Amino acid sequence: MDALSETLKVVRLVGAIFINARFTAPWCYQSPHADTAAPFLEPGAERVVIFHLLTEGECFCELGDGPPVRLVAGDAIIFPQGDAHRMCSAPGVPAAQGARLDEVLARRPRQLAYGGGGASTRLVCGYLACDARLARLLLAGLPPLVRVNVRGSNAGTWLEASVRYALAEARSPRPGGEGVLAKLAEVLFIEVLRQYMHQQAADAVDGERHSGWLAGVGDRIVGAALNALHKSPAHTWSLDELARTAGTSRSVLAERFQQLVGSSPMQYLTQWRMLLASNLLCRSNAPLSRIAEDVGYQTDTAFSRAFRREFGAPPAAWRRGQVAALPAAQRLQ
Repeated sequence: MDALSETLKVVRLVGAIFINARFTAPWCYQSPHADTAAPFLEPGAERVVIFHLLTEGECFCELGDGPPVRLVAGDAIIFPQGDAHRMCSAPGVPAAQGARLDEVLARRPRQLAYGGGGASTRLVCGYLACDARLARLLLAGLPPLVRVNVRGSNAGTWLEASVRYALAEARSPRPGGEGVLAKLAEVLFIEVLRQYMHQQAADAVDGERHSGWLAGVGDRIVGAALNALHKSPAHTWSLDELARTAGTSRSVLAERFQQLVGSSPMQYLTQWRMLLASNLLCRSNAPLSRIAEDVGYQTDTAFSRAFRREFGAPPAAWRRGQVAALPAAQRLQ
């Protein structure tokens, strides 16, 4: 299995579509920073990533002091750093003065319809909540706005049609509509990442270089090394063996890995093992000795020392703190 798939198995994604909007020009919708919206979207979430899917018409996205980005039907955009932004029918249109955010999000998905009666645009807004450390790994190196057109792939076309169907079902009396939308939000987020990786690979062929974890996964050499580390994290890897697996020299691998991922291969392996360990500590009752062995440590002492360096507490104490923070219904029996 590839590194992206292995990582997505560990990343605890919780998604939802919270707005289904039909705007008519002129219009402008102001989206706050994700940290502001997070308490209303997913209380207790460490990290929230906002996304939009344009299903009809066209519009612009204004982000900070950058130039407006024109969007067309089929475009999906995510904001990896959670930046506040404006979605509007034309640059410079003032934002509507609507209800308070908690009122808007009291019922999901919220149906919005407003504007000046001109050209129509349909917009679906959603979010993904995930662990902060894993979000930093997955989204490292991405620009403030990531845009792909999901109509460029068979999966994206199916996904867009599925979102429209699920939105209609969410308004029906049949149960399960919101659950379907939640899963589709996760799939849409993953599809955006996959298509963005494809775009990065095409840019690399044209000589444009990117950095970040996703760029590393898409790189022939670094991607092979990441796949090997994620497939067998408990293996006693050396740089020489990892370089042979990736089909290159140790010096080339070390330099390229540092350039794209931002750490050495062995540092990355330690970080990945600790993320796996934290996931096992939260999701299972497995003893520490078993978890230590599963992530590549021969002794509990070595595992505890590495875990404390990463998380600031020994694994047993950290596990107790995580369990205590969960609602009673979610705690392991």
